[in-house]
Amino acid sequence: MAKKNEYADRAKIFAPFAALKGFEAALREKEKIVVSKRIISQEEKEKIGEVLKHVSKKMILEIIYFDNGEYLKVKGIVSKIDYIYQEIMIVQTKIKFDDIYKIQIIEE
Repeated sequence: MAKKNEYADRAKIFAPFAALKGFEAALREKEKIVVSKRIISQEEKEKIGEVLKHVSKKMILEIIYFDNGEYLKVKGIVSKIDYIYQEIMIVQTKIKFDDIYKIQIIEE
């Protein structure tokens, strides 16, 4: 039985170790290139608005949007669309209409 514990203790030596919790996340945040929000034309805003008029739950969309100093792309199923608060939720990602840069319906 002593050998079993010895092997378990030895295995702990090779287990991953994070001396500073959150250090890797902080490094990734530091590596992020911060950009300013692009100004889109009235014509582009109208195109986005037209697409949003036809969006309903369970559609599959691809959206490029501005969030916290960077542009992100999300593709997924619409789980909620709120025209009053002007927000759309793709799976669990909440996006304000004003932050949408491009939107495309993949599947209805």
